[in-house]
Amino acid sequence: MVQCTQGTIIAAPNFDAGRDAEILRKAMKGFGTDEQAIINVVANRSNDQRQKIKAAFKTMYGKDLIKDLKSELSGNVEELILALFMPSTYYDAWSLRHAMKGAGTQERVLIEILCTRTNQEIREIVNCYKSEFGRDIEQDIRADTSGHFERLLISMCQGNRDENQTVDYQKAQEDAQRLYQAGEGKLGTDESCFNMVLASRSFPQLKATVEAYSRIANRDLLSSIDREFSGNVERVQCALNRPAFFAERLYYSMKGAGTDDSTLIRIIVTRSEIDLVQIKQMFTQMYQKTLATMIASDTSGDYRRLLGVGYTAND
Repeated sequence: MVQCTQGTIIAAPNFDAGRDAEILRKAMKGFGTDEQAIINVVANRSNDQRQKIKAAFKTMYGKDLIKDLKSELSGNVEELILALFMPSTYYDAWSLRHAMKGAGTQERVLIEILCTRTNQEIREIVNCYKSEFGRDIEQDIRADTSGHFERLLISMCQGNRDENQTVDYQKAQEDAQRLYQAGEGKLGTDESCFNMVLASRSFPQLKATVEAYSRIANRDLLSSIDREFSGNVERVQCALNRPAFFAERLYYSMKGAGTDDSTLIRIIVTRSEIDLVQIKQMFTQMYQKTLATMIASDTSGDYRRLLGVGYTAND
């Protein structure tokens, strides 16, 4: 039942943090910056290895690698490289904080992170949010969202979803029946029933529930949810077919005029060691073009090169 997934980035063999730190120091020393040398190191190391390079750099030179990189780089290349050097839990917490900071909330970022991470990851993100930003993520969610969406996100923050990968088809049938009665089957919608199922069932169990629902209602659960709670489909979609969910987010980050670089960077970085291989395959299937082709036509220079080296090459 459990699908095998793989990232495009794997730990470099014969890794030497000190040697990499030296290469980065040389690339930034003196007049001008050797971006290519930085890209060669950063794009071909795992996140864990990058943390070790950061520590080695400080030990060897008494300087903060991130501060040095910030002073040498700018724009999208800077954002991408800094993202790659953040420990993954911190990057998720940082992305959530930025999604709720200032005017307007980037709801899609909240969905993308809180609805796709494991229980353990969510608990670590919640703790990191508190320790790094001195804030309570639940309070921030309450202040920035409302209604059904707010309650679902608060449920997600508990990190208590059932993670048993075995599907109980009887329970799926019962849940589907309850969802039908809570939504389609009556006037008004009992959103607490939807919330309970969406937030607590395992992802394989949710998938079985969706299939059972379409047999009962002769309608897709996604379209029912879209009708009952407009705009909340994504949360179920990311549970049903995660590679398709991320492929679609990547596609729309580049489609049309301009590029939503933050989304492009966030998804490539966060999925690069998890399931970017499957996301790339799904992307080609859904859009009849490779992710690499679309990134190449939408980006340029070092930014394009860095995205291409370890992340989307070999399409």
